Amino acid sequence: MASGVKIKKKKKSSAPRRGTRGLQAPSFDNWEQLDGKQFHRLKVTVHDFYYMNYKYNDNVEHAFTWMKQNGYTKDEIASVRKAGKYQIVLGIQCKLLLDGCPEYNEKEQEYWQSCPGTSGDLKPMTEWIKNRIAELIEVGSTMIEEKKEEESKKKKGYVPTIQERLEEAAEEKIEDIETWIDEFLIDPQKNKLKDKPILQTLKRVGTNLGHVRFMRKWYTGPLEEYRELDSLPAPSKRDEMQKQLEEGYDHLNKAQRKDALQFYERLFQAFDIMLAENKHSRIVRKPKQKTAAEQVKKLKYKMFDSDFGITSKEPAEIIDSTMLVVFNCKTRKIGIYYPEQHATLKVKGTTIQFFDPQRSVQKTVRKPQEILSQWKKITKHKVPKQFEFLKTTETKLNGRFNAETVILQVFK
Repeated sequence: MASGVKIKKKKKSSAPRRGTRGLQAPSFDNWEQLDGKQFHRLKVTVHDFYYMNYKYNDNVEHAFTWMKQNGYTKDEIASVRKAGKYQIVLGIQCKLLLDGCPEYNEKEQEYWQSCPGTSGDLKPMTEWIKNRIAELIEVGSTMIEEKKEEESKKKKGYVPTIQERLEEAAEEKIEDIETWIDEFLIDPQKNKLKDKPILQTLKRVGTNLGHVRFMRKWYTGPLEEYRELDSLPAPSKRDEMQKQLEEGYDHLNKAQRKDALQFYERLFQAFDIMLAENKHSRIVRKPKQKTAAEQVKKLKYKMFDSDFGITSKEPAEIIDSTMLVVFNCKTRKIGIYYPEQHATLKVKGTTIQFFDPQRSVQKTVRKPQEILSQWKKITKHKVPKQFEFLKTTETKLNGRFNAETVILQVFK
């Protein structure tokens, strides 16, 4: 029951639901002579008579008749009409009063109190009716104002926004769903919601994610209401709001309420499936490939060292290299980076990436001025042997560069 959703429907006839226009409802004449139990059963019987034998629109009209007889203005009646279609209980309650049912019967109150499992007092029927009408007037008047504003914008050449167009399109997409709900409310026994092809229908009419966002908003209220109805505590433990909720749906039996709840849950499952399918099929944009210079722009290193007579290679050469020789001027350690198997060396920030932590090691150079000159023009295949000549302790490299690191050699 998506409140505020405006769907164009075929006009329904006002004929009785089962072709029983000639039938007469049980009368409230001489109700004073009935005891509390008899009177209560009479009320329930009359209520069920109208619910089972007359169409939804016929029963709703009784609310407007009662409002006219009880001093409500034309604007207030128009607001209730605009508020939506979920007023069948209100209409039948008004019809009972119009048929001569008293709004309160002390005998029924005594019978109610004597029934096991009941709690609280029966209140005058008009108390609930007036509260419900007040709610609908507020909702309907807001909708009327919004409609006037919309028409005013159209007269001024108003161009709807993308979101407004999406909302309007979403209203059209749920036409089948709204029809199912309407038919269920008219005759829940005949028009069950079980096995309705919700997902297939949404896909068939071209529902997209923009439409789904509006649909979720519209149907969240009904879903939560049926969930609350399904988990009501025992009658003796219900608060006033829970009692009103139960009364509002007393025309549906337990199985029919379950049918409606499962329908709304399957509806939201369909929404989730469509969202998941969209994410799965969404084209993943490949990240823009950075140049070698862009990848090493944050790398800290020492361009040259006059004391040791060495100059650093360009950092960009490190990208996709297969061997890297570095020297730390402060610690006097020379190190060799080897890439992992089936990989090449990369740079991220100030750190070498994809190097083999087991093979990538460093040693202290005791006489750097003599030793480093041999590394300036060394070839790749001579690097391991030259490194073995150093007799100092071998330690593992950690991949981090700093302002004292000179790039001695890079090999592809």
